[in-house]
Amino acid sequence: MSSTNERIICVPGQVLCASSNDHVAGQGTFERMGYIYASLAGVVKVEKKLEINIVQVQSLKEQSTVPSPGDIVTARVLIVKSRQCMCEIKCIGDITLTRPFRAVLRQEDVRATEKDRVKMYESFAPGDIILARVLPIMDVHTYQLSTAENELGVVISNSEAGVPMVPISWTEMQCPVNFTKKLRKVAKVIPENIDMDMEDNTETEKKPNIS
Repeated sequence: MSSTNERIICVPGQVLCASSNDHVAGQGTFERMGYIYASLAGVVKVEKKLEINIVQVQSLKEQSTVPSPGDIVTARVLIVKSRQCMCEIKCIGDITLTRPFRAVLRQEDVRATEKDRVKMYESFAPGDIILARVLPIMDVHTYQLSTAENELGVVISNSEAGVPMVPISWTEMQCPVNFTKKLRKVAKVIPENIDMDMEDNTETEKKPNIS
């Protein structure tokens, strides 16, 4: 694939280039049988990271904003494992993305202190909405996140009753319906403008107070 600044428009299913150790499929593409294909219509982009060319397709209708190290992002927790959480980044600052970015939050990046005592299952749960900071990129396919600041962590978490829980401490949230408590890595500050569209079937956000 040419690395010039020529603007290449593609359609879904179009072959973009051969897949290799230095050419990998990125956003808007997929790899099959040794070739990289477009999965949507848009402009072909080639981004070079760590000597690897990431072939991407950027939709003509979406913004070009991507996470950068140091950015504060809003993400949804997808899977919780013993040593990490798999997430998807939904917003960068107050900008809502038209497509999510994959991210991982590791055990050692959850808190600033007592890192070896952190238990992921007591800090996050699938479906939680978190505020996190983007770390310097180590993996070309996945962004790395950190919640090791007081202002970062869980901001929205639904209880088993299906309603948003209320923070009652830095490590606990409580259901306002049945009063059950759940352990979480709670964020200190709840933003005024969290995009509630990310919470499917969630009622209007209530801003909790933490004394």
